[in-house]
Amino acid sequence: QVQLLESGGDSVQAGESLTLSCAASGSTFSEYCMGWSRQVPGKGREGVAAIDDEGRTYYTDTVKGRFTISKDDAKNTLYLQMNSLKPEDTAMYFCAADVDCAYFSDYGVDQPNYDYWGRGTQVTVSS
Repeated sequence: QVQLLESGGDSVQAGESLTLSCAASGSTFSEYCMGWSRQVPGKGREGVAAIDDEGRTYYTDTVKGRFTISKDDAKNTLYLQMNSLKPEDTAMYFCAADVDCAYFSDYGVDQPNYDYWGRGTQVTVSS
């Protein structure tokens, strides 16, 4: 069982930055493939960024050049650095883990096989 706990969500102005963190349990964190997704009320969950067990990263087009996903294996923590935030980035952000990474690179940000999800952290961007 892997537990994921997101933090760092906040209310900010457009153009500002935030860093989200996701603390994970488990002794094999370095082997996990992980990602960030977001969801607004009334819409489906959208993959935002993902990182595989070799450090390759994937981003949805709307955040490329603004968001950066990273992992610190020593701290069992996943990050999402978000710069130049826009009102349309407003959403609940969730981190997720795929513990065996099967076919992870085939799907990029649109991963259908995450095994574990966190409860989310809210990001609100005002214009």
